[in-house]
Amino acid sequence: MADFLLGANQLCWAARHSGKRFSEPDIAAFRTPYDAIVGAGEALHPEVELPAWKGGRAKQSVACNLLRRFRKHADAVLLFIRDPAVPFTNNVAERAVRMPKVKQKISGCFRTVEGADNFCVIRSCLDTLRKQGHGMLEVLQRAFAGNLIQPAA
Repeated sequence: MADFLLGANQLCWAARHSGKRFSEPDIAAFRTPYDAIVGAGEALHPEVELPAWKGGRAKQSVACNLLRRFRKHADAVLLFIRDPAVPFTNNVAERAVRMPKVKQKISGCFRTVEGADNFCVIRSCLDTLRKQGHGMLEVLQRAFAGNLIQPAA
């Protein structure tokens, strides 16, 4: 599955950089091997069933649970193929959350909700300006001088 998804990501990356979009039949063609891989995995890791006299649900293996999620959320997993605005990974979101979490771990917590809000606003603005190509030193120097750079909307 990892090889398939990485290969699909490379094809999508090449298509985006050449300015092309996949047609509906092309998108559907990605679903066929995806379903085949999930089906092969399900054959190797079938669901465990409880005896009829026992109530509740049977504990499933990690592989079985992952395959179930792959099957249930296939459209979401493959959304990066259909929509060029959807990234292959969520690394950008994880990086955005990393600094507040590190600050919270180091100091134990924020003293007030207002302090946490202020920290998040400042980090959000700095992160946005960094993504727009501004240097952090220049941004901070201008902020302290009262000559703010406004993030582009």
